[in-house]
Amino acid sequence: MTTEVKNPKIKTPESLRSARWFAPDDLRSFGHRSRAMQMGYGPEDWAGKPVVGIINTWSDINPCHSHFKQRVEDVKRGVLQAGGFPLELPAQSLAEQYVKPTTMLYRNLLAMDVEELLRCHPIDGAVLMGGCDKTTPALLMGATSAGLPMIYVPAGPMLRGNWQGKTLGSGSDAWKFWDDRRAGLINQTQWLEIEGGIARSHGTCMTMGTASTMTAIAEALGMTLPGFSSIPAPDSNHMRMSAESGRRIVDMIWEDLTPNKIQTHAAFENAIAVAMAMGCSTNAIIHVIAQAKRAGCDISLDDFDRFSRIVPVIANVRPSGEQYLMEDFFYAGGLPGLMTRITQYLHLDVLTVTGKTLGENIAGAGVYNDDVIRPVDNPIYAEGALAVLKGNLAPDGCVIKPSACPAHLHRHTGPALVFDDYPSMKAVIDSDDLEVTADHVLILRNAGPQGGPGMPEWGMLPMPKKLLKQGVRDMLRMSDARMSGTSYGACVLHISPESFVGGPLALVKNGDMISVDVPARTINLEISDEEMAARQAAWKAPEPRYERGYGWMFSKHIEQANEGCDFDFLRTDFGAPVSEPDIY
Repeated sequence: MTTEVKNPKIKTPESLRSARWFAPDDLRSFGHRSRAMQMGYGPEDWAGKPVVGIINTWSDINPCHSHFKQRVEDVKRGVLQAGGFPLELPAQSLAEQYVKPTTMLYRNLLAMDVEELLRCHPIDGAVLMGGCDKTTPALLMGATSAGLPMIYVPAGPMLRGNWQGKTLGSGSDAWKFWDDRRAGLINQTQWLEIEGGIARSHGTCMTMGTASTMTAIAEALGMTLPGFSSIPAPDSNHMRMSAESGRRIVDMIWEDLTPNKIQTHAAFENAIAVAMAMGCSTNAIIHVIAQAKRAGCDISLDDFDRFSRIVPVIANVRPSGEQYLMEDFFYAGGLPGLMTRITQYLHLDVLTVTGKTLGENIAGAGVYNDDVIRPVDNPIYAEGALAVLKGNLAPDGCVIKPSACPAHLHRHTGPALVFDDYPSMKAVIDSDDLEVTADHVLILRNAGPQGGPGMPEWGMLPMPKKLLKQGVRDMLRMSDARMSGTSYGACVLHISPESFVGGPLALVKNGDMISVDVPARTINLEISDEEMAARQAAWKAPEPRYERGYGWMFSKHIEQANEGCDFDFLRTDFGAPVSEPDIY
């Protein structure tokens, strides 16, 4: 397991960025060297060697990254083997399961953390350790803005869940069995057994949720070693690949292989094509748009829709698939195997962190189970995983995952049942007296970037208990929120602009007819333009969510979902590049 790249060195020891801190014969550098010696290091550790910052998002409360406390030692081992000087820099952990109201509120804060950690310290290149949903885009966004050579180490998916001989998938089966419990089909004892069986090891969700989607995208972008994103977290290959990443970053520093040479427009198109073939999370759209903007690439909703119409879903992994999980995907050939089957949609000549092209990286890959990774002429879904809808209800677009919802709901018109916030919806959704039918369109608003705040994963609205008892398991649901990548169903998400800032979703009334046509890519509120204008004129802005602190800053600078939800001042085109720090 080696990249075996022997690209010429461009950097010299004297031109290393860290040499500005350690090399000069002056008082300030005396302080840097003496304080390094205070920690037990000597000149043999840093002199003439690249300093590698290992950004570690481990914490005691993040089960997805619980192995990073040990895995970082594998990365350090690789750095030392290659002649580098490893320094671990802790960063925000963003545990998806525990951070409230949502980790999305803090994705950009982690990106800022990473960018400034790398800029203000004597770092020549970075190993980024992440995996849990928002950590992948946040780490890549921040390190891209910093501009130093970097390589990504994905946490890897956990092992399959198990309960009474049944395979359990993260998230997807939680929603399924919760509906069963609400319908009275399973008891409390069985529910507790499922709790103990659905997550059996460290690592990220083993369904094709946001975590596996975004690490696969990182690999498709060329930012990880080939095949790394598919390796289960407990697999010994994960340890070896971590060490290899440590070795490789040292060479990347000498080669001056910076992210701007890898993250091109063509690379982002590869990422989108792979995401579609994987049956990706809807969250991919927001994160990839934000990542692309950091890299100076113009990627939009239209790019996703263009690829969704031509790239079939061939990864038979839940929730788009019916049976398999990420562990099965790894055994079947992983992401390199999948990419060999969609080469007609890929730019094979793009550069990657190996120093080789994508085509070279996947040349020896194969597929070992045609049911897990399907041929393109036998997909699980003929078009891509996502569809972008536009219309008078979502002028700037919204997204649905047609591969994970019933076909009969791809075209639907029904009356709106509107909830202004999650508590009001939760208070009545289990009531047998709720006036709702399977034809209704459930709407949750004020759950977007500013309204949530932070655009929480509330978009998979719970099915009304009244309908569950009738055997109805899906209906059209809409919001300006997001939903977990492990979720499924006829959920229209990311409606832009959001209702909290006066988007058309704020103007819907109970009983209004809503029409969705996925094949035609349309979504409309069936009222006249005159009525829409009258309602808009009567709309009053809600009170701001925050009046101080980080939340206040977030609200002032957060972009809408169709723009990637980055802070406006962090975009590459916001201003001149940040210069290197002064050292006096």
